[in-house]
Amino acid sequence: MSDELRNAMVAADGSGAGVAARVAALIAPSLEALGYELVRGQFVPGGRATLQIMAERHDGKRMQIEHCTEISRAVSALLDVEDPVPGRYELEVSSPGIDRPLTRVRDFERYAGFEVKLETGRPVAGRKRFRGRLLGIAEGTVRLKEGEAEHAVPLSDIAKAKLVLNDELLAHRPDRTPS
Repeated sequence: MSDELRNAMVAADGSGAGVAARVAALIAPSLEALGYELVRGQFVPGGRATLQIMAERHDGKRMQIEHCTEISRAVSALLDVEDPVPGRYELEVSSPGIDRPLTRVRDFERYAGFEVKLETGRPVAGRKRFRGRLLGIAEGTVRLKEGEAEHAVPLSDIAKAKLVLNDELLAHRPDRTPS
């Protein structure tokens, strides 16, 4: 499994990371064959366990409910046969939305220039939270500008990253390429 695919599947609290990785490896080829790409998945264990799948179209056009339904049916069939998730769970399928998570190298390239929020798994330069203008990524390091300061955060240390919903992002509407 590629590092990028591994980064796309996360456990909400870290306890379901193995489940998330198994699910990613299982469903990614089917999503690709259908014309979609896994953006992020999350397994939230507990009383009402939930497997959340976030996908987007290869052609960059906006996702419709019909696309989520198609993905849900395909993924459900695979999960029923392979059974990688222990116990009962709810399956949720969605598009990334405008304030999307950044999970892949190309996300950090594509959204350079926009405001982002990052959280790291361990302190980087004494901090675990960053918010600023994304400058891009090079050699596995995400760069962002926060005020006058520039920060370099290793991609491998990033636990969560997402675009910040603001007027600039709304004007750009990267998730609204006409269908």
